[in-house]
Amino acid sequence: MADRIAFELVSPERLLLSVEADMVVVPGAEGDFAVLVGHQPMISLLRPGSIDVYDGDKIAERVFVAGGFVEVTGEKLVVLAEEATAFRDVDRAALAERIAAARKALEEMPDHEHKRTAAEEFLIYLEHMYEVSHVN
Repeated sequence: MADRIAFELVSPERLLLSVEADMVVVPGAEGDFAVLVGHQPMISLLRPGSIDVYDGDKIAERVFVAGGFVEVTGEKLVVLAEEATAFRDVDRAALAERIAAARKALEEMPDHEHKRTAAEEFLIYLEHMYEVSHVN
C-alpha cells in the first residue's frame, strides 16, 4: 500500500489539482477533517474554507473552496468544488471589493432564510480568504 493519498480537486470548469500528498485537510460540513492514505471511505459536503495539502509536515498547497462535495476512499480523495481559488492566485484588492459587495447584498436581501444563510456562508468564505491571504 502506498504511503501517500492521491488527491484531485475538480471545479465545474476543469481539473485544478492532481497530486499525491501525505495528508489533505478539508473543510467538511461538520468541521475540518484530515485525510491520509487508508482513510475510511466516506462522502461529505464541503463548507467554505481552505483545503491544505501537506507534503511531509508542511503545507505545499492551499486552495480556497466555496463549497461542494468530497469523496474519500482508502487510496484517493476527490473534491468537487463549486468554486476554487489557489492561495497564490488571490488578488487582495479584488477580494476586498467582493467582500464589500457581498456585505451590501446581504444587507439588502429580503429575509428568506435559505438565501440569507447561503449569502452569510459566502461572506464568511470571502473573509476567510482575505484573512489567510494577509497572514501568509
